[in-house]
Order: sequence, then C-alpha cells, then structure tokens
Amino acid sequence: MRHILLSLPRSSKRLVALLFDTVAIIFCLWLAFYIRLGMTDSFTRYYPAFIVAVAVTLPFLVRMGLYRAVLRYMGSDSIIVIIKACSYSTICLMLAGFVFGQIHLPRSIPFIYWLLLLPTMTISRYVVRSWLLGESISDIFPEFFPNKQNHSRRGIPVAIYGAGAAGVQVMSALDKGIEYQPVAFLDDKKDNAGRAIQGRRIYRPKHFEQMVQETGVQEVLLAIPSATRLRRKEIVQTLEQHGLPIRTVPAMSDLASGRMKMQEIQPVDIGDVLGRDEVEPRHDLLEKCITGKVVLVTGAGGSIGSELCRQIIKQKPLCLVLYEHCEFSLYSVEQDLLKAQSTLNDCKSVQIAAVLGSVNNPERLVETMRRFVVDTVYHAAAYKHVPMVEHNIEEGLRNNTLGTLYTAQAAILTQVERFVLISTDKAVRPTNVMGASKRLAEMALQALSDERSVKFFHAEKFGVESETNIPINTCLTMVRFGNVLGSSGSVIPVFREQIRVGGPVTVTHPDINRYFMTIPEAALLVIQAGAMAGGGEVFVLDMGQPVKIVNLARRMINLSGLTLKDESNPEGDIEILYTGLRPGEKLFEELLIGDNVTGTNHPKISMAMESKEGWVDYRLALESIFEVARNRRFTDLRNQLSSYVNGFSPTSEVVDWMNQTDQPEQRQEREVINYH
Repeated sequence: MRHILLSLPRSSKRLVALLFDTVAIIFCLWLAFYIRLGMTDSFTRYYPAFIVAVAVTLPFLVRMGLYRAVLRYMGSDSIIVIIKACSYSTICLMLAGFVFGQIHLPRSIPFIYWLLLLPTMTISRYVVRSWLLGESISDIFPEFFPNKQNHSRRGIPVAIYGAGAAGVQVMSALDKGIEYQPVAFLDDKKDNAGRAIQGRRIYRPKHFEQMVQETGVQEVLLAIPSATRLRRKEIVQTLEQHGLPIRTVPAMSDLASGRMKMQEIQPVDIGDVLGRDEVEPRHDLLEKCITGKVVLVTGAGGSIGSELCRQIIKQKPLCLVLYEHCEFSLYSVEQDLLKAQSTLNDCKSVQIAAVLGSVNNPERLVETMRRFVVDTVYHAAAYKHVPMVEHNIEEGLRNNTLGTLYTAQAAILTQVERFVLISTDKAVRPTNVMGASKRLAEMALQALSDERSVKFFHAEKFGVESETNIPINTCLTMVRFGNVLGSSGSVIPVFREQIRVGGPVTVTHPDINRYFMTIPEAALLVIQAGAMAGGGEVFVLDMGQPVKIVNLARRMINLSGLTLKDESNPEGDIEILYTGLRPGEKLFEELLIGDNVTGTNHPKISMAMESKEGWVDYRLALESIFEVARNRRFTDLRNQLSSYVNGFSPTSEVVDWMNQTDQPEQRQEREVINYH
C-alpha cells in the first residue's frame, strides 16, 4: 500500500489529502455537536455549518501551501499552517452563526471544533509521515520501548557529537533524508547531560556504552565546526576506542555555497587525527603579492596548485592565470573556481584565465606572462611520485629541474615581480631522483638570485641570443615542506580505498615516518612565506612532529569501525602488510640541509640560507647532466648527481625503463616479469 501511494502522481496525492481533510473536518464538527449537545443527527439539522466549515478551511489550507509540502519531509512550518487554517476556519464558523440566524449555532461549538480539528489534522499527518518513512511504533514512541534497538525506520542510527546549533541543523537535515537516523547526541557540557533535543537524549562521552545499549547507535557524526584541530584530535581519540565508525558532516558554509551536500558525509578528516592546530594567517602577507595583481600558478590542476588557486582568488587578484598541461585537470580547477567565485561577492570581478601549456615550453611561458602582464608566479608544477620518477629519470629531471628553470627565466625576461617555487622535504639529502631534481631546481633559483644579469640556459628557446645578458629584477624564492594530507601522492586515499575493499593495508616499512600538514594550511603558508622573501631564501614550514605511517594506518582502521588483524587479534578485520621500501624511498625525511636557520615574524615559517653555486658553474653542470641523460647512461647520471647535489645517496639500483646499460637478457627478463 505504501509503495502504491508513493508512486501516485503529485495531483493524485493532493486529491487524497483533500478528501482526507474533508472527512476530518466533517467528523470533528459532528463530534463537537455530539460532545456539546449529545445529538447524533447534527449533520442533517446543522448542515449549513458543515458546508461553511469545509468551504472555508480547505481554501485556507490550499492558499497557505499545505498541499505543496512533501508529507515525508513535513516540518514545524506545516504545523503553523495548520494552526492558522484551523483558527481562520473557526472564526469564519462563528461569524456565520451570527450572520445567518438559521444556523442557530451554539457559541461553544466552534471552540470545541477547533480543539478537535487541530490535533486531528496535525497528528494524522505525522502518523502518515512516519508510516511513509517505514517507522514502527517503537520508533515513534521510543520511551515505551527502551530496550528495542532494531529500529525499523530508514537509515543508519547515528549519534551526533555536538548539541549546539550546528548539531541541531545536522539533525534537522538528516531527519529529511533516508540515509541516516539521528537517535542521540553526545556533548561535553555537564549542563546538557540528560536533556533532550526533539526527543533525542544528550549523553556525555563517558556514558558512550550506555548510549549504544539504549539507542543502538552504529556510527558517530562530528558536528563541531568551531572546535580547534587539537580539540577535535582529543575528541577523536576519546571516541575511537569504542570501535564505531566516526564520520564528519560538511561545514554549513560548504552546504550553503553548494560545494557539498548533506549526503556527502565522509570519514573523519585525518587532519583531526594528527591534530595540527593551524595559526590564523596574516592578511597583510596574504594580500601583499596578490591583491590587485596578476597571479600565475603553474601546475594549477594539481593538489597543491588547485588549493593555491582557491586561496588566491579570495585575496581578490586582478587576474588569476591557471597554467596546466593536463586538459582535464585544468578544466576541473577552472570549474571549481568559477563555482566558488559565484558565492564570493568580492571576487566576482576577478578574471580567471585557463591556459593549456607545459613548463617545458619556454615560448608558451613567455607568451603567457607577457599577454597577461604577470606580477607573481607560484610554481607548483612537478612530478612528485618517487617510484614513477625512478622509472622515468630523464622526464623527471626535465619536468622538475628544467621546467622550474625555464619558468624562472621566463619570469625574469618578462619582468615578473616575484617567483615562488613549491619545493619538498625530499630535496634534503635526497635518496631518489625526484628529490635530487627538486634540489637542482632550488639551486637554479639560488644561483640566479645572486646575479644582477645572466646569460640564459637554452637562450635560443626564449628568442634571446645566447651571449645576451638579461637583467634580473625578479625576486626568486622557494618554500620547502613535507607531505600534505589528501594530495595525489599521499597515502591517505590509498589506505582509505584499501580499508573500503576489506584490506589488506600495505605499508612499505614498519619504521617509515613522514611529516604531514593539510593542503589549505600549506597553501596559505606558501603565500605568506613568498610575501616575506627578499630573494634566494629557502623558507621552511613548521610541519610539527613526524608521524609513523603504520600508526596512521592503525588509526584509520579504528576510525572506520574495524579492528586490526594481527597475532594478538587473529579474528580482526583488516591486516597490515609490509611490502618493503620502494625504489628511491627512505625511512625518514628532513627539512633542512644545514644549521643556518633563523625564525621569521610568522611562528610557522623559518628561513634557511643554504650553500649556493654560482650561475656559470650551475649552467655547466646542468648541461653535463642532461647530456648524460639524453644518452640514457643513468648509472653515470646518478654518479654525477651524487657529486653535485649535496647529500644525494641513492638507495636502490637503477630501474629506469630506458636504461641503456641493461644486458639483452636482463631486459628480456624484466619484460617477462612486467608482462605477468
């Protein structure tokens, strides 16, 4: 019956509601006569009163939009409509009794009629609403069934952590859906303990087990937008020991802007597990190189580049140029920014230009910077995956080192004011080619920053004579930091997918650790560090304490409501497997090469002045490196890098697919392995 009713067209559903209300009006008025006068034939004796009641009440209900409301999602606004309509109907019934004497209506009848009609129309709608949602008597009256946990109502029973305004908003939104069923609240405040919000009791965290027994909660949703990172970390640590999945709901600002929907309830932000408390950004530094200027971001479609663009557009640049070689990534970030722009009134005048281009195309770089008269460049374009670069050494060097040098020279040639390189902790005493390529990129900027004019590397590609000295008026600097949570190279998405499919979770080594920070925090700190630059510095972001990857994996398993399968718990859900270090991977990352580190006027940013090479020597070394790379002599190439890049010490054999030193039988063996 329920499915038949739900499948009816909208007009038929309204007709059913009108017929029901007509019967309810007639019945309540008849019952009012019976209660007041004890008569059963009031319908024939007072039929004009029944006609007036129906003729007045239904138009009021229609006019006030009650039949436009979706019954399954009826809220308190519908009750207000019913109260108004019943009141207007009663007043009209009283007036009809005075105006038309033939009705002879007793004065108390309208009041009794109002007292009967109001609860009938209200309660009947809530009963039908509960029936349509599949609720049972125990769901409607849980106080009479304290031990019944198998809720027949739709959705997963959840507890909402946070009994404030945000928690109530989340509850109201979930009540209108079918995925989740809010049955209780959790809150730290002692004054709230034992109280209830719309029938949902508020428990304190120490009564978690009692709450589970009484309500059958299966998941916990965090609704604490005002809490700091450290506070959220404490809350997550308290909750995860109970073994239930912990999820987070979108922020109300994201819901209002349309970026997310309430249905997009996600696993708890891993940043809450790590507990890094972010420092309020300095707006003077954020605005210095952006507001009213033309800003170009290379690698704009990447995880760091796209977040830089989101933060930059908030500072109201004159124009934001997105420079990206991947068409889909460029399209995605452009659409994301246009959507965000529509919700930010102050940023609607910002011009967004999506330019397809490679950082290895100097002509395209120069043309773009001249066309838009760029003031500031944030260079985020890079290959970041360590094993991938180990298998493609020449392309890794070409993109990370030459791409940076070409972009910097294009900025110098077009008189860009400031150039900021996004670097990595893997550039410090690297054990892989990716790290070495990023250190070479840093060295290029350090060498250029010490010169007043230079002869360009591959000058002919810029339309410049090789012997021409190009003056340098561009401030060149770099910002170095570790891993960011959720980036394309992060382990977080990998672990999350492995847990989703039932494991195992793969970790390369039990002792491997990494620094982590959130992408928005990293982007904001990059912008602020770049604004403090004088030229040639290496800014280092405060990454906090390193995190053991295996501990991170364990936490993510626990937060998913699952248990770790190991020797002490062979019946657990998810196993952790150690796969061994990948080519070029090292156990510990560092952020500094030397000890010459000074603080800045920002608590999360330090500045290092590291050893530099002269530009002439750097050019010669780079020419030699790429000559060897072009000949595919990658063993010789790594020896060159070892002598030129401070601390470079490879930890694996050469695994580049194009390595010319392989013997035919070795290549054949590797091809067979790759085939299988």
